[in-house]
Amino acid sequence: MPQDPHPCRLYLISPPKIDLAEFTKTLEAALDAGDVGAFQLRLKDVSDDAIRAAVRALLPLCRAHNVAFILKDRVDLAAELDVDGVHLGQEDMTPEAARAMLGSQKVIGVSCHDSSHLAMEAGENGADYVAFGAFFPTKSKSPEKLAKYGIPKPEIIEWWSTYTTVPCVAIGGMTPQNCIPLIAAGADFIAAITAVWEHPKGAAVAVQEFNQAIKSGLKLR
Repeated sequence: MPQDPHPCRLYLISPPKIDLAEFTKTLEAALDAGDVGAFQLRLKDVSDDAIRAAVRALLPLCRAHNVAFILKDRVDLAAELDVDGVHLGQEDMTPEAARAMLGSQKVIGVSCHDSSHLAMEAGENGADYVAFGAFFPTKSKSPEKLAKYGIPKPEIIEWWSTYTTVPCVAIGGMTPQNCIPLIAAGADFIAAITAVWEHPKGAAVAVQEFNQAIKSGLKLR
């Protein structure tokens, strides 16, 4: 993730399916509402052309707000469309292979679930950040995957931030109410999906609430 003076920032992740015209307006409102460090496009079961169209519509918004644009999984399209980086799962391409395709200037993040060992490996293999989670129940992961990968505790964030310099993202069921202990533990980013896009008062209000939670959590460090 790009160097930044903020010790913890919000990391937005898109819903798996979007109405592009509507979501473009929603994302713009969210980015206007408060500090956001990164946005990840994480579409599921859509065509490559749909991903291309989404990137072309949303990337300019992120650039205008100085928000890193990350593409989930698709290293090939990330290279083609010149986004800021990719996020890889444990079953995706390795960080080394992604780096060979993307070059030295792009951001590479890796999901490491509840494993400091996987996170250390990712960092050694060139990841720019690691993601721990899911910390809480989440719509984005099936019960089977949660059982397979485990549910981490805040202590993994505290350990990681104490002994390494690679930034970490806390993910999985994040809300403005439950993320404060993870911020206090040292998370560099709080990743949010449902709590933002399905907030009853809208995504802009959600961003404001997350930013307030981040301020509260930082006071506890």
